[in-house]
Amino acid sequence: MDVVVGRIGRPHGVRGEVTVEVRTDDPDQRFAPGSVLATDPAAGGPLTVADARRSGTITVLRFDGIADRTAAESLRGTLLLVDADALPPAGDDEYYDHQLIGLAAVTTAGARLGEVTDVLHLPASPVLSVRTQDGADVLVPFVVAIVPEIDLAAGQLVIDPPEGMFPDPEPAEPGDPA
Repeated sequence: MDVVVGRIGRPHGVRGEVTVEVRTDDPDQRFAPGSVLATDPAAGGPLTVADARRSGTITVLRFDGIADRTAAESLRGTLLLVDADALPPAGDDEYYDHQLIGLAAVTTAGARLGEVTDVLHLPASPVLSVRTQDGADVLVPFVVAIVPEIDLAAGQLVIDPPEGMFPDPEPAEPGDPA
């Protein structure tokens, strides 16, 4: 399984460099010169990092074979991927996005709220996108006060939502593992 570690943005200068929206907690390792990254769409890669640097708060990469602004522009919007098996184990109470996406979201009483469909990385804290049974997407701050329990083995996480965050959840069925 591949996981997204970045998304290529606009070209930076005229020598083939690009800006990157970083989606990894270890950009120095993921984007180190010599790193080979798969891409989505696959036709854009794989890409080998030739150089990485910071320009203020922006990460700037140069890839082998991308020598000018036109070639850099052709990569705009491309997702940069690594194999999930190549990632180090997450620490205690830490999770990779791909571990959370697809988990069932249930209340503390076991009522089903929906399924985690995305993890958004906002400046304040991550936010889970949960698709409810009726197809609505609800944004849930990924903080212990609201998401007190994650059970990867059971394939679910518990949400203790504030009043009004979700429509009425489906009640838990007797014998339902929630």
